[in-house]
Amino acid sequence: MQGEDPFDQGGGSILRQPKAVWATAGASVVAFMGIGLVDPILPSIAKGLEATPSQVSLLFTSYFLITAVAMLVTGFVSSRIGGRKTLLAGLALVVVFAALSGTSSSVGELVGFRAGWGLGNALFVSTALAVIVGAAAGGSSAAILLYESALGLGMACGPLVGALLGDASWRYPFFGTAALMAIGFICITAFLKEQPRPARKTSLLDPVKALGHGGLASVATSAFFYNYSFFTILAFTPFVLNMTPYKSGAVFFAWGLLLAVFSVLVAPRLQERFGSLKVLGASLVLLAVDLLVLGYGDHTTAIVCTIVSGAFIGMNNTVYTELALGVSDAPRPVASAGYNFVRWFAAAAAPYLAPKIEEWSNIHIPFVVAAVTAVAGAIVVWIRRSALTHEAEVLEPKHAAEDSVTVFAD
Repeated sequence: MQGEDPFDQGGGSILRQPKAVWATAGASVVAFMGIGLVDPILPSIAKGLEATPSQVSLLFTSYFLITAVAMLVTGFVSSRIGGRKTLLAGLALVVVFAALSGTSSSVGELVGFRAGWGLGNALFVSTALAVIVGAAAGGSSAAILLYESALGLGMACGPLVGALLGDASWRYPFFGTAALMAIGFICITAFLKEQPRPARKTSLLDPVKALGHGGLASVATSAFFYNYSFFTILAFTPFVLNMTPYKSGAVFFAWGLLLAVFSVLVAPRLQERFGSLKVLGASLVLLAVDLLVLGYGDHTTAIVCTIVSGAFIGMNNTVYTELALGVSDAPRPVASAGYNFVRWFAAAAAPYLAPKIEEWSNIHIPFVVAAVTAVAGAIVVWIRRSALTHEAEVLEPKHAAEDSVTVFAD
């Protein structure tokens, strides 16, 4: 009901969770920190390694390109060795490659180490949601809310940590992430027991087959366009703002706070009142307007629009996640893998293409292109709205071991 506490999910507050859930959610915060960690230090990395903006942006491209491809592997691996071992393998890879990133002597080495980091992050992040859903008290809605909270907190803290450590040296944020993920490895080792394995092992092609469902394919396609807009802001805007690590970190910290608040608190209330598809469509259009103003405004306007974009990104992230997990009858890990396989390719493309588009034209056009892709995402939602409306009763189990089918009708 409108006005209810979003942290009260029927079976009690989502804050009352087993230690295993908090250990996994805490490690997830650090994993998501790794995405925005390099934002405030991109200019410093470019200066330190004598690289161009487009070369440094490859840090995102290699990271997300490997993440996208790895989505086809995560379910295959976790269904064979179990969720706990998959999480630990992902964490171990992140620790190793984050530490190696801090030792890089060239932009090529750093890009390569970020690719290895992306593989570890894919194994961890894709499995973390399934583990949290399986272990959380309060049902799947509570689990998704916890996951989105971790995402928002990580995206908010990443730029801040990057700025604080990066002010001394661009290498320190990488070493800091490695240390934090090592702590996450220890916590999950101590508190998380092995999760039940699925009755049927996942094949490498199952996520691709899942995309044969019209609703899931539509969500993934729309999210592909949206992610291009999202990562144009995340990877290209720091060069446009051209601020010190501290100032850039403060901007993206405020951006991340809005992302977290709108993802966890605002989006569920708006969905309840207007429906998921209307909220998503409107948020994408508003994001497009924000991008145009960001691209053509002065420096102060660009700062404000960068921060405000966090609100739209937060709402979009929540709605897309819920739609992807509930619109088809595919198992959640398989649906998530197929959805992420498609959308992360745009996250890989935007950081590389935005600086190139600026080189080919001017500083405004990358934001125009990003605005167009946001509108394209909204158009897909509108055209495919019947396929994205999946009406069914929402089942919320009282026991954490039970899973439910979460659906969102517009």
